[in-house]
Amino acid sequence: MTSTEQASKSGAQAAHPDHLGHVIFIAAAAAMGGFLFGYDSSVINGAVEAIRGRYDIGSAALAQVIAVALIGCAIGAATAGRIADRIGRIRCMQISAVLFTISAVGSALPFALYDLAFWRIVGGFAIGMASVIGPAYIAEVAPPAYRGRLGSFQQAAIVIGIAISQLVNWGLLNAAGGDQRGKLMGLEAWQVMLGVMVIPAVLYGLLSFAIPESPRFLISVGKHERAREILEEVEGDKIDLDARVAEIEHAMKSEHKSTFKDLLGGSFFFKPIVWVGIGLSVFQQFVGINVAFYYSSTLWQSVGVDPTDSFFYSFTTSIINIVGTVIAMIFVDRVGRRPLALIGSVGMVIGLALEAWAFSFDLVDGKLPAAQGWTALIAAHVFVLFFALSWGVVVWVFLGEMFPNRIRAAALGVAASAQWIANWAITASFPSLADWNLSATYVIYTVFAALSIPFVLKYVKETKGKKLEEMG
Repeated sequence: MTSTEQASKSGAQAAHPDHLGHVIFIAAAAAMGGFLFGYDSSVINGAVEAIRGRYDIGSAALAQVIAVALIGCAIGAATAGRIADRIGRIRCMQISAVLFTISAVGSALPFALYDLAFWRIVGGFAIGMASVIGPAYIAEVAPPAYRGRLGSFQQAAIVIGIAISQLVNWGLLNAAGGDQRGKLMGLEAWQVMLGVMVIPAVLYGLLSFAIPESPRFLISVGKHERAREILEEVEGDKIDLDARVAEIEHAMKSEHKSTFKDLLGGSFFFKPIVWVGIGLSVFQQFVGINVAFYYSSTLWQSVGVDPTDSFFYSFTTSIINIVGTVIAMIFVDRVGRRPLALIGSVGMVIGLALEAWAFSFDLVDGKLPAAQGWTALIAAHVFVLFFALSWGVVVWVFLGEMFPNRIRAAALGVAASAQWIANWAITASFPSLADWNLSATYVIYTVFAALSIPFVLKYVKETKGKKLEEMG
């Protein structure tokens, strides 16, 4: 038997680790980057109206301060791979934790609007790095038998981060007497909300010292003995470690480093499959999902809901997001990706259309009429539920599976960039659109949710049960 054949056999028959709990801890620690991603994405929700009032700015300027973090995210995500390949996955996590900690302190103690925006960019860069390194590290460290389930920790951590940030914001707002600018610990409440991000950032940094470096990176820099030790730690002592190292080395040498040039072709610049990936990313954002997490408390307050209640509704929406994500994780390998996407699209159309209808009514004494108010609240939760059980998870699964091996890395990078840009476009435009016509804004989101149905039916192929080598 050749070394390659032996390596292949060892990979296929890798034993389960003797200490599964330790492996779970390693994956959970790496997924803390996802927690920071979710926490940062949502914590600003508690500061939107306070920032508007403190700096006396209009909706357009406010939107740029909120959305500017996404620019940092895009840069961090684009550079994380190269940084990790040079200095290692763990060092990359530690840099991310330090930058996020600095960003949290700076955001809580801004001198002016411009430096608040700067600290948001710094935090975004850290989040972008963590969002790339976390899943990559887990995939490289996790035993083959558990890779799928451990990989799902990242998405679970994101939605938990969103929920925890909403709960913390609600608690701090209550402590400040329901006023975002009320005093807490010598600061305004919204400053404390942003400053609390220091806690998960420091925890992320500390956990990074408690987990091992990726065996794949260690082999790439010639540290084979340490790689063997870690492989034994996470995959068990029953595997042939020499063969496992040989397998990883062989895979790394035979990998095709895809480039942007590989994506070009077809009638419209990119290959058709790349456009499908871009389309999935854009539709995921253009239904307006991040409005539910960046601006939900502002949205509810704009239709007459008490500030404290608006924060509570934001928290319940986050719980629904977790429930939907769990449903998706259970069914994505059972019913397939396309059926979940289509079910989600139909549910989102219904939820968004009902919100658009409810917001079309005039306010009475600063509030929506009771029937329309309750309809808007329930419909918002329906929308988030159907998004979470479908497009929130399915798009990432599709993007990881749908591209041919020779272009996968580069195509995923382009699709992810499209997602950040689309995210920025929705986040930056919502305050101005809402000032113009809130109901019409939700009609726009409804139209995109409806258009996603024929897009999936015509262009998106099912990837369930197919080998990655079959894609193309």
